[in-house]
Formats: sequence, structure tokens, C-alpha cells
Amino acid sequence: MKNMTDLEIRFKELSEILLSEMNENGFWSGQLSSSALGVAVAVAALHFYDADQNAAQIKAGLSWLANNLNTDGSYGDTPESPGNISTTLLVYAALNLYANEDEKIAAVQKQSADWLLTQNIDLRTGDVATAILAHYKTDYTFSVPILTMCALCGIPKKDGFQRIPQLPFELALMPQKFYRMLNLSVVSYAIPALIAVGIVILKKKRSGKIGKWIRGGAEKKALKILQKSMPESGGFLEAIPLTAFVGLSLIHAGYRDLDVVEKGIAFLKRTQREDGGWPIDIDLSTWVTTLSIKSLGNRKDEVLAEEQQNKLTKHLKSVQNKIVHPFNGTSPGGWGWTNYSGSVPDCDDTPGAILALLRLNAPENVKHEVIAGVEWLFELQNSDGGFPTFSKGWGKLPFDQSCADLTGHCLLALATARSVYKNEIPADFVLRLNNALRNAFEYLRKHQQKNGAWLPLWFGNQWEKAHQNPVYGTARVLAYLKEALLAEEDDLAFQEELATLIPLAERFLVEVQNEDGSWGGAKNINGTIEETALSVTALADSKHKNACEGGLKWLDESFSQNGLKSAPVGLYFASLWYDEKLYPLTAYLEAITKSLHTR
Repeated sequence: MKNMTDLEIRFKELSEILLSEMNENGFWSGQLSSSALGVAVAVAALHFYDADQNAAQIKAGLSWLANNLNTDGSYGDTPESPGNISTTLLVYAALNLYANEDEKIAAVQKQSADWLLTQNIDLRTGDVATAILAHYKTDYTFSVPILTMCALCGIPKKDGFQRIPQLPFELALMPQKFYRMLNLSVVSYAIPALIAVGIVILKKKRSGKIGKWIRGGAEKKALKILQKSMPESGGFLEAIPLTAFVGLSLIHAGYRDLDVVEKGIAFLKRTQREDGGWPIDIDLSTWVTTLSIKSLGNRKDEVLAEEQQNKLTKHLKSVQNKIVHPFNGTSPGGWGWTNYSGSVPDCDDTPGAILALLRLNAPENVKHEVIAGVEWLFELQNSDGGFPTFSKGWGKLPFDQSCADLTGHCLLALATARSVYKNEIPADFVLRLNNALRNAFEYLRKHQQKNGAWLPLWFGNQWEKAHQNPVYGTARVLAYLKEALLAEEDDLAFQEELATLIPLAERFLVEVQNEDGSWGGAKNINGTIEETALSVTALADSKHKNACEGGLKWLDESFSQNGLKSAPVGLYFASLWYDEKLYPLTAYLEAITKSLHTR
């Protein structure tokens, strides 16, 4: 695909597909991959709540698990993923609830047990905890809930709770502003699990009387905090595993009739798919909507009618957080990843929404929302100049630390806002913008690796040795920097500094391109539409035309042969993989739009 006519044809084709994916409310919801882990934990929660009442949902979930077993007996996070210990173990535990009464389930469970044995987990010895705790190390966000569910499902048969660390749920009683000072063993947004799982461990584990007495006194207060943080939808973070872990823990702690449990079970039943599966999260509607708008670039008016753009604007305005958020305590002004009530504002969706609003509207129509979003970003910026995901300054565990891809995205949003509103905002606000931009640049400069790469946080590659994705991180940051250069027309000094980071990043992407023209997560890893398209976008306005042509040719062939096949590049907490239906579409469309614009 080298000539303009081919690119225009593909642009029209992809933009028509994009429009067809828009929902009846005028925005995009996408579709996350189903997850064996999500299915396993949801089935267990429904079983413990009322196995008879939920028999149909449980049967459908078990059937989904039987139909999605890997050939080696393992389970991965998506049907396209290689097996991993955590997911396979959770599925084994869920199957254990029914293996004695169903031969087919018992046969599937045995295959999983055989695979776990190849990973040095011998379920006959009862020593499950050692392997899981060693895998997750000091991060108990996922290891302790996994071991808790196993114990509740009878894995191992005796003293399942004795090897499980006690989560300090009483620390949730501290004001949120003090969380960053606490050496919490779970990430900031897993507080519901900290409370619910911590309480059931306290109930089930034999431990000292003094410790039980102290924690027991905090139990009721912690439950009130848990109830206060539950969204109207019933889904904590709109996440199936987190909601299910909370539910099954509280049920076994003696709190089956709590409103938190009833709403959580209703959420699980409502979000089950027709085939019996569940995704990890209900959707990423805000994220995929802003990606869709971004993918159209300067051609949006050709694709989106004025009425559609107005609907998108109205939607994005409506899902901006307007209160002090009960989950992470941040001020109004941020955006989370979905329109559902369990969403939490974060530092990728907020800059995405700011930029989308400015792409759709005259600046004066969205000034209030954009400035509120910018102020929210000011509040979240860490002392190292970078931006974290949800909470400023925690820094104890990976998802509470600054990261390059989010920082690059925030830098672009701040630079664009400064350029658009520079003559309309007070001098002190401009100064805050200048400082924020300077600090974000310094973070990116310090964290660019010697080979030119940046590492992302929420995206990885399951075939890369360390599960990292320097191609995604570098392509994203590089594209953000180039867009920021265009926005910074009046600040020549800042332009020059931004430009110093670009050549080495471009060279890195060119050097790791595969011989067939594609990009994977790193050199010699099979290419995906997502990684290839994002790399083409980042390089399209550079001197590396041959690399871009090779990438476009590979994309054309891949699309012709396999359609818009999504890859598990998304990374949830605790190395949990997912793919998203709209990722390959929006990435490919953005690459075509950018290539047309730069020719």
C-alpha cells in the first residue's frame, strides 16, 4: 500500500467500520476479551451466594471454561494467551466446587492439575501459597485474593488459610490523604479487596488473640468504608474479578446479606455474556471513544456529522467527574475509563478526554471542562515530574508510580491547553502550566533508555521476556512529543528541548522493526496490528519512509488475510492480559490518517 489512492480507499473502509461500531447513544463502548480468570472468580462468588438460584449462570460459566481450555491443560488470561499459574489455579479452584458431581468438569480439572504440576505446583502437597507468594513478591494485590479463593474452594483441603498473609484492612480506616505514607501491600485502587479479603482471613485463620481483638474492633468501620465506596452499578471499578473477590470473601465472613454483596452479585449476573463468559472489566468506553476521535485526526469532519460530534461532546462532558471521588479522593475534573459509575479518574483517560474535546469543538465551548481537567492533572503530578495512574505519591507498588506513556499523554494535553488558552487564563495559571510541562519533560528525559525507548505501564507484550512493551511505550511517547511540538509554536526553547528526545526514539523503532515490516513488542516478536500501526503513526512524519512503507504493507496484508484481529496487549493489574476489539481498528485508522496527512 504505497500510493494515495490505496490509502484513501483504506481510510474510507476503516472509517465506515468505526462508524458501525458506534453505539446507539452516540459513542463507542468496544468489547474486551472474555477472561478465564473473570469467569472462575465469578462462578465461585455465585456458587457461594446461592448455587441453586444461580445454577443457570454457573452452568454457563463452567461450560465456557471447558470450551476454552488450552491444549496443554492450562488457562491464559484471554483465549489467545498462553497459560499462567494464577489463572489456571483459580479455574482449578472453581472447578473443585463441582468436580465431584460432574465427570466432564473433573476431567478438565485434572488437565489443569497436570499442567500446574509442570509449573512445580503440586496440589497434592497442599503447598500452593509458596509458589503464588513468590510470583507476586511483596505485592499482595492479587496473590492474597487468589490464595483466599483457593482456600474457600477447598484448595488445599486442610489449613488453607494458615499460609495466607493477613491483609491489614484496619489501615483503610486512615484518611485517604495518609495512604501514601502507609506501606500498603496492595495497590491504591484495590482497597475493597484489602477490606473484604482481610476480614475473611481474620475470621478463618488461626492467629494471636491480641491481633484478632485489635482487627476485630476495626471490622465494622472498615465495612462502612467498603459500603461507601461501592458504586451505584454494584461493580467495584466495574471489574468482574475485584467485585467477585469482595463478594465471596464477605459471604464466608458472615456478611452474605450486606447490600455490598447483593449489589455485587447482581452486577456479576448482569455482566455475564451470552456464551457464559465474563470480561475483566465491563468496558473501556471513555478510552476507546477518545481513541476513535483521535484516529480520525484532521479528517474527523469528513466522517463525523455535526450532530455526532455534538453527541460525543455532550457524552464526554457528562462523564467528567464532578465530585471529590470516593475511591481515590481526587478532586473534580478527571475522567475515568468508562461511563459506568464504578470508573475512577486516571491520568490516561483525562488527557485523552481533554484532547478529544478540543478536537471536536471550538475552544470556548469546552473551556470550563478542559481547565478543570488540567487542574486535576496538576493535583496528580508526582514530585519526580511524572504522572501516576490514580493516586499521587503512593509509589510503593507499580501502578501507583509515575510512568512514561501516561506522562507523555499528560504533557501533550497540558501543552495543547496552554497553546489554546494562553491569552485567556491568569498569569499564575500559566506559570503552573509551565512548571508542570517542564517537570514532565524532565521525567521523560530521565526515563528514556539509552537505546531511545520508553516503557509503558498499562500495556505489555506477553511474548516479550519480561512482558514489557518498549515498542508501544516508545511509539506512544514519540507521537505525543511530536504533537506537542506542533502545539508549542510560541515556546521555541521548549520546542528545542522536546525535539532532543525524538531522534533516538525514532532510531529505536526503526531498529526493532521486523523483517516482514511489522512491529511486535520488541525485536523479533511477531507483529500485531496495534504495535505496527502505532509505530507507523509515530514515524510517519520522519525521514524513515521505508520503515513506514514496510509497516503499511504488512498492515494491508494482515488486514486482508485476518481482518482486524486484536492482540492481548492490554495489561490490567497483577499482569493480567486482555485485548480490546477497537484497539486494532483505531490504531490502524490513525496510522492511515497520519500517513495521508504527511504525504
